[in-house]
Amino acid sequence: MRHCIACGAILPDRCLFELREAPVSAQDIPDAATVGEDRGMTLTLHQCDACGLVQLGCEPVHYYRDVIRAGGATATMRDLRTEQYRHLIETWHLEGKRFLEVGCGRGEFLNFLRDFPVEAYGIEHKEELVRMARADGLRVWREFTERADQVFGQGPEASMLPAPEEGWTLPDGPFDVFLSFNFLEHQPHPDVMLRSIRNNLAEDGMGLITVPSLEYILERGSYYELLHDHIAYYSFETLRNLLEHCGFAVLEETRINRDTISMIVRKCAAVEDGDRRQVSVENMEPLFLGREAVLASIREWKTKLAAEGKKFAIWGASHQGFTLASTAGLAGSVEYIIDSAPFKQGRFAPASHIPIVSPEYYFEKPVDAILIVAPGYTDEIAEIIRRRYAPDVSVLTMRINRIEQLSKERV
Repeated sequence: MRHCIACGAILPDRCLFELREAPVSAQDIPDAATVGEDRGMTLTLHQCDACGLVQLGCEPVHYYRDVIRAGGATATMRDLRTEQYRHLIETWHLEGKRFLEVGCGRGEFLNFLRDFPVEAYGIEHKEELVRMARADGLRVWREFTERADQVFGQGPEASMLPAPEEGWTLPDGPFDVFLSFNFLEHQPHPDVMLRSIRNNLAEDGMGLITVPSLEYILERGSYYELLHDHIAYYSFETLRNLLEHCGFAVLEETRINRDTISMIVRKCAAVEDGDRRQVSVENMEPLFLGREAVLASIREWKTKLAAEGKKFAIWGASHQGFTLASTAGLAGSVEYIIDSAPFKQGRFAPASHIPIVSPEYYFEKPVDAILIVAPGYTDEIAEIIRRRYAPDVSVLTMRINRIEQLSKERV
């Protein structure tokens, strides 16, 4: 018997959508020693009848406490976070306040916060990332939201790792503002995380939280956005419902970067169970139609390129790229997957086992076409291809539910 991760109600047995041959992980990328043991898995989507949350019918990945961001320091992400910070601080007059990013990775987004007149802190579970953040001069310590009544910086959960060199110690709470960027969707106990954060906020404390948008996935029918790492799929309705139930009033909500829900919240009294908002039943037909359209488009391009004797590669060792490669049967058709993240290079895409290489590898083994599968970074990557690679390389990208060829002119 399985229960809803957000409200604890028994989940119905009905499956809304099933995805076979999905990658088991977007982060545990197999290397030469482990690729032979790697296999795909079947993901099933379910919706809670009580709170409406759409979620996977499986256990979370083992590293759900850790934040790993391959594209966290790109120009695209810097511009996006800077715009969010400026709006939050100036609109709600938060100059001089103490900010805490919950799940800060190695501090990519805390670095951007240095340009604003606030005190910035972060907590992160993965020891290696804490060390990297501290080496960069950021005020980060090792901790995770294990309990609703947890006090950050106290108890066995908190650890400096390493000892501070700048003369600062673990701060006494409460904090004025929390930040959480695309982290909640990984959590098997999102209510515990939110209540833990609330317990460490001042009475008028605020927050900025983002999650991938279920509406975006359904509008586009982009089944390849589903992955084991994201155990929950929030809509505006279900995220608002959960936040209110955990003691946050939603002050602003919007969709950013096309595919992400962003909400600004303020601490308030929690909504009782009986007062939960009614949420709609999600229609998953767009996922079925989108999968058919995407797979048909991929088959068309594979046939076209093969008939012309042309080779092609994918740019983006992202979860979208991994899922497309495995579910569309691209092993044997794609030469390699390009990615700028060094920790992914030299490994193999999960489930499809296509080799992952650096952008420079193109010059050793050129291809005739490159399919960009990196939502949010398409223009940035297309410009790199146009500027550095041969002028006759075809630049392709996923548009809604089909492959589209981009202009060869520089952006």
